[in-house]
Amino acid sequence: MSRTKLQNRKLKAALILTFLILMIFGKNVLERKNFNELGDSFISFYEDRLVVESYIFSISEKLFRIKLLVNHCEFESDYSHVIDEIIAYEEQILKLVSDFESTKLTTKEAGFLNDFKNIIQNNLRIAEYAQLYSEEEGVNKVNVQEYNKYIERAIGDLDKLSQIQLEEGKILAMNSDKVVNKSKIWSQFEVAALVILLVIIYLLIYTSRTIKEGIVD
Repeated sequence: MSRTKLQNRKLKAALILTFLILMIFGKNVLERKNFNELGDSFISFYEDRLVVESYIFSISEKLFRIKLLVNHCEFESDYSHVIDEIIAYEEQILKLVSDFESTKLTTKEAGFLNDFKNIIQNNLRIAEYAQLYSEEEGVNKVNVQEYNKYIERAIGDLDKLSQIQLEEGKILAMNSDKVVNKSKIWSQFEVAALVILLVIIYLLIYTSRTIKEGIVD
C-alpha cells in the first residue's frame, strides 16, 4: 500500500473519529437536557398537579360545609355562630386559592380559578343571619336559592379544575415517557459509536504495525 493511500485512509479515519466524538459529546449534552426536563416534569407533576388536587379537595370540603350551614339554617337552635363559621370557611378557602394561584396555571385553570374566587369574595358573603332565616318569616328561600346557585357554580369550577389536573398530569406523563425513549435511543447510538471507535482504533494500530513491518523488511 502506498504511503499516500495510507495517509488518505488515516485522514478519513481521523475525520470519522472526530465526528463520532463530537456526536457522543452532543449526545451527553442532550441527555443532560433531557434529564433536566424529566426532573422538571416530576417537580411540576408534584407541585402543580398533586398538591393542587389536595387544594381542590380541601376547598370542596369547606364549600360543602358552607352549603350545609346555608341549607339547614332552620334547624339551627343557636345561629349566633353560623355567620362566623361561614366567614371562617370562606377565609380558609381564599387562603387555599392564594396557594393555588402561586402554582403554574394554564389559561383555562386561571379562568376557572378566577371565577371561583369571585364567587367566594362577592357572591357568598353573608352579612347577617337574617339574610337566610328569621323566626318571624322562616327561611328566606329566595336568598338561600341564590346562595345555592352560586355554590353550585363554584362546585362546577372545582370539578373543571380537578379535570384539568388529570389532563395536565397525563400530558406531563407522556412528555416524560418521550424523554425516556429519547434517552434509550441515544444510549443505543452511544454503544454503536463506541464499537465503531474501537474498530477504527484497531485498524489504525494494525495498519501502523503493517507499515513498520514493511519498513523493517
